[in-house]
Formats: sequence, C-alpha cells, structure tokens
Amino acid sequence: MSGVSLAVAPRTEPDKTTTSAAEMNPQQRRHHQQQQQSMVGGVMGSLRVIELQLVAFIMVFSASGLVPLLDLIFPAFASAYLLLLSRLAFPAHGAAASNGSQEIFHGSRLFRLYVIVGTAVGLFLPLAYVLGGFARGDEHAVRSATPHLFLLSFQILTENIISGLSLFSPPVRALVPLLYTVRRIFVIIDWIADVWLNKKLPANAAFKDVAWFWFGKTLGVANLVYFSINLFVFLIPRFLPRAFERYFRERDESRAKMEEDKRSAAAAAAAANKSQPAADKKSD
Repeated sequence: MSGVSLAVAPRTEPDKTTTSAAEMNPQQRRHHQQQQQSMVGGVMGSLRVIELQLVAFIMVFSASGLVPLLDLIFPAFASAYLLLLSRLAFPAHGAAASNGSQEIFHGSRLFRLYVIVGTAVGLFLPLAYVLGGFARGDEHAVRSATPHLFLLSFQILTENIISGLSLFSPPVRALVPLLYTVRRIFVIIDWIADVWLNKKLPANAAFKDVAWFWFGKTLGVANLVYFSINLFVFLIPRFLPRAFERYFRERDESRAKMEEDKRSAAAAAAAANKSQPAADKKSD
C-alpha cells in the first residue's frame, strides 16, 4: 500500500450509533442515503484533487531531467504488465464487479497510524527535502530523492485509478504496490549511497548545514527501513495472500452461480417438455 490511498480512503467500520436501514422510515432512509452520497462525493472529489496534484508532480519530475531513463519507463512497463495480467491471468469475475467494496485489507487504527507515518516518511518529508534542495542549491539532495518521489507519485496515482475500476481483480490491484515498492527499494539504496558516500560536509560547516546534511542521510535510511518492513512484513505475507484468497473465493462463487443457473435452466426445459405431450393429448 502506498499510504496516501489508504489514508484518504473512507472508513468501512460500521457506525454503531446510527439506526439500521430496516428501522428507518422512508424519509429517514432517504436522508441517510443523501448523507452517504454526499460523503462519497466528498471523498471522490478529494481523490480527484490528489490525482491532479500527482500528475503535476510527475510532469515536473519528468521534465526536470533528474529521473533516470529506467525509472521513467518503469511505470509504462508496470502498467502494460498489469493490463496483461488483468486480461489473461487474473480476469475480474462477476462477483467482483458487482461487489461495492473494492477494499482488500481492513486495517485497525494502529495500522492506519502506521500508514500515516509512512505517508509522512515516504512522501511529505522527501518532497520537503527536494524543495529544500532547490532552495539551497543542493544538487545531491534533489538528484537523490527525485526518482523515489517520481515512482511513489506514479504508484499512488495508479492505485487511486484502478481501485475504482471493477476491471481489475484483487491480485492485480495487490501487485501495484508490490511492483513499485520493489523498484523503489533499489532506488532508495542508490539515494542512501549518494548521500552517505558521495556527499561531503565542509570542515567549517554551519549548524544548519550540518542539520541539513544529517537530515538527508536519516531520511534515506528511514525510507529504506519503512518500505522494507512494508514489503517483507505486510505486502508479501499478508496483503498478497489475502488478495488471492478473495479472488479465488469470488471465482468459486461465480462458477457455483453459473452451475446453479444451468441446472435451473435445464429443470425448466425438462418441465416444459413434460407439459407439452400432455397438452397435445388433451388437444387430440
């Protein structure tokens, strides 16, 4: 999970203080539906704003010339690969398309706090680091953190787009953060090597320069630790198996429904064939 897409997602926990739909009169039910529609509309409007901001970030990073060619073409490769998987390997079933909830993992409050920390460490602080590097004329800071921000922006944009489309099955949606996180870990390793090995601090540096120097080093290590934990502790052992479990359950339900429909159609045809000779005898 990228973090931002989870942080802005609507909460799925039921509200125990509200009256159930069965206990509402028609006027209360209509008012409740209007409140839900306005809440969903506000969330979707927030997602649209975030997507526009991410597109702006991507365009700026691409035009800056600071993103390597491999990282520039990686989103195109990942998108094409995900489309192929959604058509050939893991197509969405009818049960998934008709299901209103596209959320795979329902996290607790502690997990949401973990996501918010990741959003700050992975997105907001690196963005501040790059902007500060521009202001200070620090080419190492800008060059080191820009590829990570470029890939993370593309990841969040891709997650937000496919999360609202029933075309993509749970395994395909789960592979988005997995593919991008694996690639970004290598990018973050390059970031750490750049700020720890190639960047030197003058002997008579001021305190603010020393603080900025160690801020960049600490931020790179913090990103490597967080996204390594995210990959090896959450995405691979928990998130990906749950996505496949949901996918195969929906596939089995879809096949069972198709078999039931076939049996019902066959029984109806047999009943019609039995009634036809009786009708012919009566007419004779």
